Amino acid sequence: MFYVQRDAQGELIRAEAVAFAESTGTLPADHHEIQAWFANEEAELSLKQLKHSDSEMIRVLEDLIQVLIQKGVINLTDLPVAAQAKLKDRSHARESLGGLSHLINDDETGLI
Repeated sequence: MFYVQRDAQGELIRAEAVAFAESTGTLPADHHEIQAWFANEEAELSLKQLKHSDSEMIRVLEDLIQVLIQKGVINLTDLPVAAQAKLKDRSHARESLGGLSHLINDDETGLI
């Protein structure tokens, strides 16, 4: 059984396993609205996790591209012009902030 809160239009706006002051009713766990609520909540959580990790992955990709260029595996000019410009802009921005060399913990292993 889940305690639920609905808005003025009757739409489900909150569902909890324990009672809360604003609850306006209850629904069984197998009710389609409860199933949809938690499916949507799980999707939102996954999206938040992806958004949070995006900036971290950008840094990893920048560093990977830099290593590939330094090792001569690729040239910056192998990348599309727009990608070259973005990498150069980010490189200049990082340099102007002192390189931001300690953003990634060097003790982290097994990332790639």
